[in-house]
Formats: sequence, structure tokens, C-alpha cells
Amino acid sequence: MKFETLAIHAGQEPDPNNGAVMTPVYLTSTYMQDGIGKPRQGYEYSRTLNPTRKALQDCLAGLENGTWGLGFASGMAATDTVLRMLASGDHVVAGNDVYGGTFRLFDKVLRRFGLDFTFADTTDPENLAEALTPSTRIVWLETPTNPLLAVTDIRAVAEIVKAHPNKPLLVVDNTFATPYLQRPLELGADLVVHSMTKYLGGHSDVVGGAIVGKNKELGEKLAYLQNAIGAVIGPMDSFLVLRGIKTLPIRMDRHAANAEKIVAFLEKQKNVKRLIYPFHESHPQVTVAKRQMRNGGGMISFVMKGGRDEAVRVAESTNIFTLAESLGGVESLIEVPAAMTHLSVVGSALEVDPGLIRLSVGIENVDDLLADLEQALK
Repeated sequence: MKFETLAIHAGQEPDPNNGAVMTPVYLTSTYMQDGIGKPRQGYEYSRTLNPTRKALQDCLAGLENGTWGLGFASGMAATDTVLRMLASGDHVVAGNDVYGGTFRLFDKVLRRFGLDFTFADTTDPENLAEALTPSTRIVWLETPTNPLLAVTDIRAVAEIVKAHPNKPLLVVDNTFATPYLQRPLELGADLVVHSMTKYLGGHSDVVGGAIVGKNKELGEKLAYLQNAIGAVIGPMDSFLVLRGIKTLPIRMDRHAANAEKIVAFLEKQKNVKRLIYPFHESHPQVTVAKRQMRNGGGMISFVMKGGRDEAVRVAESTNIFTLAESLGGVESLIEVPAAMTHLSVVGSALEVDPGLIRLSVGIENVDDLLADLEQALK
């Protein structure tokens, strides 16, 4: 099936009991068993497996062209579970522009348990290769990154990783692109991670995370950890994400169409110092972006010439763009990462320019969005 069809039907057969077209919300914590150790269809306890969550997990696997998927209470819960496969002394190479919450987990929490992290410029595959060590077990990519929208050639990195004696796992955070714009498993990644709070949910009404993969052994190991740790997404939230996914292709096309017009507007503004968008001709990795992504997506970053003060003034002056953290909803959002989502990287090598503004372009009428930005910039 094509992507648009999978988004609506993958993992979501009509209910066999009554023919309900929409996946029911199974608000149950436990299940009757036919005998000791004889659960019906594998359902024993909802931390381990729930029918609504299973439908979502199967849908995610279909969208990413994986063989299994796992749903978590948040994107950070999914990220943390992947890292739980490691042991003290293991090394991780991550991008030098990862989400602030990912940096906080890696640098401020997991280092205390003996894990070692190197943050490298993954947009240069050779630079990444130099960061690999005999103890490297995971290479962690975001592409596009948050908030600088840097793009990494997933296939090129996969070739380097697979040629390394350790054969570390290649994990790609695909939150910004979604499986509609790029499918990392098809480019050589071992695991894909999502914050489903963002574009997959799409309506700013749910928090969730996901891991998707192909390797059966990896899937069993992570499913064991999912059950042991217990940070699972609930049935109602699973239902909301499933509902959001049904319109993902339509929304992503509209996000990108609006973003392209806003980019054309911003490049003409004299008080904008630097414009960052993966499909813009000025982007240093535009060729890679156009090769591995369907379109440029709905995220735009730009740096104000006036620095932090002007960035704050603009972000606080919009009317339709809501000043808020997060991204990927139908409504447009604006933020200053250095003072909001990326406070955790202040003082580190990953510190964000305080004059940077990040836009999550929604699906409103683009003329209204342009008028709002024009008055805010002036």
C-alpha cells in the first residue's frame, strides 16, 4: 500500500466483534485468562500490551517500513529506553545539535551511570567516523536537527557505521521529518525514534514517543525493556496519535507549502541575519536534504541581526504564531530556543545563538501567517 493508505489502515482492521471502523480505546488494565498461563491473544496486563497501543505500534511499523514498533509515554521515554541497552563504559556518538532534552539526558543523567558521549558534527560523515572508538555502541542522529535544521546523509553514515569493527547501532530521531518525508530504515538505520507529540499526533493534544525497527532480536530486547521500565503510552493517547496519523500526509504537504512561502518572505527581510530551511538554496546540505526528504518540512529557523533582544521582541509580538514550546501541530508556534527549549545546552559546545528564532509553521492560511510575521518583524 502507498503511504497515504497505510496512514489510514495500517494496524487498524475493523473490530472483529462488532465491525467498528475506528480502533476502540481499550481502557482496561488487565485481561481474563483462559487458564493459568493461557492469556487470550497474548494480552495479560496493559503495561505489557494493550490492543489500542498495539494498533498504533503496528501502524508505526508500517509507516516506517519496519517489522515492529513500540509506543512510549514520551519521546524522551523512547530515547531513554534505547540507551538502556548499554552498559557502563559504552560510548555514544551523537550530533552536536541535538534536542535540548536529549542533550540533558545524555550529558547530565546518563553520564552518571558510566556512559560516555561525544557530540560531533554529523553533517560531515568523515568527521563522524573520526569520533568512533572501540567502545562505541550507538551513533545517534537527528536529521533535520533541532533547532539548526542541519541535515545528515543517513546512507553515508550507515555505510561508515556498518564498516566499523563494532558495528554500532545507527539510531535516527525522525521527529522533524516524519516517515512521510524520509524513512531512515530504508537508508540503513537500525532504529528510528519519534516524539509522537509533534507531527505524528499533529494537534498538540497528546504526549508520546516511539521506536521502530526491522531486526527481530532488537525488537524483542526493546519490548522487554519497555515492559520492565513501564513508560508506555496509554490507550487514549494511542487513539489520539492514530487519529492524527490519518491526516499526516495532507498536513505535512500543507506545512511545507506554507513554510516555503514564509521562507521566500524572510529572505527579503533586512533585519534577518541568517535564514535556515533544509530546501532553501542557501542551506549547506540542501543537496542531501532533497535527496533523502520528500519536501522541506514545516520547521524554519532564522537569526535576527539585533541578537537576543530583537529575537525576544519579535517572538513576543506575534498574534497568530503562538509563543510556545513544542512543534508539529496544526497551529503555528514561535519560540527563542536559547531561552526556552534549549536552556539545557547553555554553557556547552551545543549552545544556541540567543538571536535564533524557531518557527513551527502550521496549516493556517499562509497570507494570515505572513501578515503576522510582517507586523512582528517591523
